[in-house]
Amino acid sequence: MYRRARDIFIGAVIGVILVGGVMSAVAFNDMDLFNAAPFSFQDLWLMKQARVILETYHVDGEEGISEKDLLHGAIRGMVSALDDPYTRFLDPDELKEEEIELQGEYGGLGIYIGQRDGKTLVVSPIEDTPADRAGLKPKDQIMKIGDEVILGWSQNEVVNALRGEPGTRVVIWIRREEEEDLLKFEIERENIRIQTVKSELLEDKVGLVRITQFNQRTLFDFRKAVYDLLGEGAGSFLIDLRNNPGGLLSSCVDIADLLLDGGVIVSTRGRFDRANEVIYARQGTITDLPVAVLINEGSASASEILAGALKDHGRAVILGKQSFGKGSVQTLFNLSNSSGIFVTIAKYYTPAGTVIDKVGLSPDIEVEGEFERDRDKDVQLKRALTELLGRENETEADGS
Repeated sequence: MYRRARDIFIGAVIGVILVGGVMSAVAFNDMDLFNAAPFSFQDLWLMKQARVILETYHVDGEEGISEKDLLHGAIRGMVSALDDPYTRFLDPDELKEEEIELQGEYGGLGIYIGQRDGKTLVVSPIEDTPADRAGLKPKDQIMKIGDEVILGWSQNEVVNALRGEPGTRVVIWIRREEEEDLLKFEIERENIRIQTVKSELLEDKVGLVRITQFNQRTLFDFRKAVYDLLGEGAGSFLIDLRNNPGGLLSSCVDIADLLLDGGVIVSTRGRFDRANEVIYARQGTITDLPVAVLINEGSASASEILAGALKDHGRAVILGKQSFGKGSVQTLFNLSNSSGIFVTIAKYYTPAGTVIDKVGLSPDIEVEGEFERDRDKDVQLKRALTELLGRENETEADGS
C-alpha cells in the first residue's frame, strides 16, 4: 500500500576527488560538498577501494561496469540493510512498471508476493489470471524460477523474473504446506487487466460484492455495484475480500467511509509527525443494511484495514480465516534521476488499536475452507450467507 510523499525533496550532491589517497573538497553554491556527503571520508574511501577492486579483478571487468548500475547497486544494498522487505529501491524502469500496475494493467502472471523471514511467499493470485488458473495459493513459498534458486533475492528481483511479454512462459517451483515434494508450475504470461470489483445478487436477496484489490478505479466500481444491487432489491451485503492483497490506502479508506457513519477508520503511527495520522469517516452511509465480510490468509494490507474498521465499529461480522498480516505504511520518495524508494514509515492500527502487521486480523467467526468458484463447494461463503440471513431477520424483528 503506497502513499506518494509530497512536499518532500531529497537531494544529495557528492563531490569527491581522490588522488593518491588525498581528498579535496569542492565547493558549489557556497556549500561544502564534503560536509553534505552521506558517509565519512573513511567510508567513501572504502567504497572507492571496493570499486577499484571490482573493476580491476572481476572476471568480466574488462567489459566495464556501468556507473549507473554501481550507483543503483549501492542504494539497493543500503536499503536492504534495513531487513525490511517492504522498504525497497526501484530504478526508473521498475518505478514506471509499478505505477502502471496500480493503474490496473501489466504483463505477467497475476500474482502478488511478499517476503517474510527470508521466504518469498504468494500473498494471493489475482482472480481469473494465469497464476490463479494454474492453482497457486496464498502462502505458497516460491523456491525456484526456472533453474534459478531465489534464496536471497529481493522482492523486486522476483517480480522482475515473473513478469514478461504476454505469450512467454515461466516455470515456478513451489513449496506448499503438507506437500512433501516441490510443486512445478509452468505458466504462460498474459496481459493482466485487473477488474477489481465483481458483483451479483444471490438468492435470498444477498448482494455479493467481491473486491480483488484496491486501485484507482475500485471506489467508483464499488459504489456503482452497491447502487445497482440496491436497485435489484438487495436486503444485505456480503463483501468478499479473500485473496485480496491490498493496494491503495485511499481506495480502501473511501470505501470504509461509504459504510461507516463517522468514527475512526484507521490510524498510523511512525517516527515523525506526518507518519502519525488518524483517518475518520464522514457522517452518512451508502447503506445501513446488514453487512458481512469474508477474509482469509490471502487478505492483506488494505483489505485488512477495511475489514478491521468494519469489525471494530460493529458494522459487519467478519468470517473466514486469519488474514496475512501486512499492516505497514509505505511512502514513495522520488529521487532526482526518476528512481524512487518505497520506505516503511509507519504501522497501521485498527480503530480499537489492534496491530495488523505480522499478526493479521482475526475473524469474528472462524470458518475453515478456501475461495471456490463453485458456490456449492464454498463452505466459507455458505456460512456467511447463513449469518447474514440471521441478521436480516433480527433487523426486521427490531423494526416491527
